[in-house]
Amino acid sequence: MRAAPSCRLVAARAAKSCRPDTVGRNGRPVVLPPDARLRTAAEFAAVVRGGRRAATRRLVVHLLLSARAQPPRAGLVVSAKVGDSVVRHRVTRRLRPLVRGHLDTLPTGSALVVRALPSSAGASSAELATDLRAGLSSALRKAMADGQRVPKTQSTGRSRDG
Repeated sequence: MRAAPSCRLVAARAAKSCRPDTVGRNGRPVVLPPDARLRTAAEFAAVVRGGRRAATRRLVVHLLLSARAQPPRAGLVVSAKVGDSVVRHRVTRRLRPLVRGHLDTLPTGSALVVRALPSSAGASSAELATDLRAGLSSALRKAMADGQRVPKTQSTGRSRDG
């Protein structure tokens, strides 16, 4: 059974506009390298609770600086408040390469969480890029003003080095 001609045109147009620019060893696209991703709920929670926050019109950026000698890591939060699954995935697809482009500008050991607000649903990639750049620079400025503090442990409330 053949697809309707319009379906092939739509599929070709969609494939060109969503194509990532890096490819992994298995031939699949890699947008955020595996070692640059926040994975667990605990990692996300630590960044949101302990990091510096900066809000823009469409995004909230949380940045946590640490003394760890690891590459910067990032995670995205796009909740159901943004829209249905199609809208959430569209926002995620637009944010992922933007975040990847900023990873190399972050200090070593930093962790970043970008939370999309409902107003991001109708935003273009350019608008999201502007908001991400503004939020990230503001959060970084706030974090640097605090100094490179060692995060406190959960149980004692004391810093790890003393």
